[in-house]
Amino acid sequence: MEHGISLLPDCRPARRSAPQYYDDVLAAARTADAAGLSYVKMTEHYLGDYGGYCPSPLTFLAAVAAQTSRIRLMTGCVLPVFHHPVQLAAHAAMVDAISHGRVDIGFARAWLPYEFEAFGVPMDTSRDRYVDTIRAVIQLWTQEKASAESPFFSFHDATSLPPVVQRPHPPVWGAAVRSRESFAWLAEQGFGLLVTPSPLAKDLETTQDLVRLYLETFEDTHEGTGMKPRVAISVPLLVADSDQEAMDTALPLLREYIDVMAEAAGSWSNTSSQDYPGYANLRRSFDLVTDAELEYGGTHVVGSPKAAVERIHWLRESLNADVCLWNVDFGGQDGTVMQRSLRTFIDKVLPHVP
Repeated sequence: MEHGISLLPDCRPARRSAPQYYDDVLAAARTADAAGLSYVKMTEHYLGDYGGYCPSPLTFLAAVAAQTSRIRLMTGCVLPVFHHPVQLAAHAAMVDAISHGRVDIGFARAWLPYEFEAFGVPMDTSRDRYVDTIRAVIQLWTQEKASAESPFFSFHDATSLPPVVQRPHPPVWGAAVRSRESFAWLAEQGFGLLVTPSPLAKDLETTQDLVRLYLETFEDTHEGTGMKPRVAISVPLLVADSDQEAMDTALPLLREYIDVMAEAAGSWSNTSSQDYPGYANLRRSFDLVTDAELEYGGTHVVGSPKAAVERIHWLRESLNADVCLWNVDFGGQDGTVMQRSLRTFIDKVLPHVP
């Protein structure tokens, strides 16, 4: 099993400035690199407190590349619905070159109505745009003269520069949350799966069922090819010397993490889309999460080193995870809290979860 750090800024500017946040997470990336962790992942979002400090994961990962030597750089994820494939392919290839071939590209469909509104992109086209853009990006990486025709873009005999360092192209992952169609499509394409389970363990069965669908579809589609499915999970992590110390520190941060997600999901209150069934009630599902559920029934890894080891084994087995990407910046926490937890994880947990 591989491990890495997962970053999704949920900072309110009044609480933490952007320079403070970037300093803290770049320091975390350097710590992870020095410790031999496999990945640092950053997610793209716009405008709101939920993810708004990272409109460009590839820009952030270029900075990580300059300060590290071996850790892989993962977008988790870029949102192709808001990008032209020529731009996205070239930008990713540039970071691949800067890092000497350390980039993994994760894609996601985007899910926040206010982002679609700001970019002038209809939500009901998101799945088709997602599929067409990913296919075009891979063409640009792998064909000397690439051409594509789509309702959303077109190009002919395009030679994308710089060329990617990794051959035939950087590893590709896709995020999926609720849609069975998304899990199956990622498997059919041979892509890795990025999944963030529900914050509550009582909802884990749904995610388990979707991961099984991905694995079964992958096996049916690629049997005999030598290709292997890959499942990466992302959950909050906070480790301290004792369970009580860890929870005392983590609970207000988890509450903030849930509250910021709920505020972002509130943009669904007056929106509906055929491409996003079930999202209309998303805010309510976050608002109903209680502190008691976070303390006693969450999917996060919070506790002493011993408890963390047990929890990680449980999550790994529950979700068939090959990669665990630990969300170390949740709740707008500062660098001191982040580094203390990360160092404890590296020193006292990692040796027991190979």
